[in-house]
Amino acid sequence: MNSIQTGLLEDLFHKQRQYVNYFFDHLDFEQVQRVLDQCLQCKGLVILTGIGKSGIIAEKIAMTLVSTGTRALYLPAANVLHGDIGAIHKEDVVMMLSKSGQTEELLELIPHVKEKGCRSIAVVSEEGSTLGTEADFCVVLPVEKELCPFDLAPTTSTAVQLLFGDVLAMALMQENGFSLEQYAGNHPSGAIGKKVKKAVRDLMKTGEQLPFCGPKDRLVDVIVELSNKQCGCLLVVLEGRLLGVFTDGDLRRGLQKDGPQVMEKRMEELMNCTPIVVAPGDLAYLAKMRMQDKRYVMVAPVIENEKVIGLIRMHDIIHGGI
Repeated sequence: MNSIQTGLLEDLFHKQRQYVNYFFDHLDFEQVQRVLDQCLQCKGLVILTGIGKSGIIAEKIAMTLVSTGTRALYLPAANVLHGDIGAIHKEDVVMMLSKSGQTEELLELIPHVKEKGCRSIAVVSEEGSTLGTEADFCVVLPVEKELCPFDLAPTTSTAVQLLFGDVLAMALMQENGFSLEQYAGNHPSGAIGKKVKKAVRDLMKTGEQLPFCGPKDRLVDVIVELSNKQCGCLLVVLEGRLLGVFTDGDLRRGLQKDGPQVMEKRMEELMNCTPIVVAPGDLAYLAKMRMQDKRYVMVAPVIENEKVIGLIRMHDIIHGGI
């Protein structure tokens, strides 16, 4: 790629950042709050519709809403006008996306939505647009300019529509108390499904794979266990209860500090007494987050009924597709 092309890309990214910042700086949060309130109060479906690129964004927002616990549906505006309006009921909220707020199909749809007795929300980027005036509620998504050099192709306007929809979906998700377990139920397959379905027990090492030692053991006597089990640690236990963890990193730090003399120390002197621990029923995804939080650790003992029953390694979580 030559320097002219690189300069062009940098300029376009700079402009798009400027335009998106304009959106954030000029957005009326009271309007957005009213839209959120209407969606929270909705006893039926949140129905999204639009034409062209706005229709594509409306469909994506509807899909995100559904996957995060909000009952939603996308209906192409043209289809609604030719029979699909029968899917709309008075308990629903109809959200119509249009940059100009002058889209003919949506303006034609407004009276029929009112006849159904349901509330309508216009999501536009033009103040005082007909659609915004005719709808029960309106939110204006400010757009300084499209990224298109002719200010015509929907680029910035669709970007801010998507931003609005994603934030709305996350707000509804949190306000409705949508849990990780519920999210898992909506994503039974694929990468997301792995993240929210696999439990620690599905990936942990157990039985003879576990590298146990006692608190009175000398490091020189158990270092073979550390090497042979290839878990990156030793689990220091007494009658099945975890006392602490000694890792490869602890070995390196001990050698740097005390030299060969560290080999004569007992494990109770060397172990970490406050390791991160997890339960077998914990989601592996959440275990990974705990292991990465604040201090990045590579192993976590698995505890059940106050006894060590397993060990989960960051290596196994990642290779499990999580």
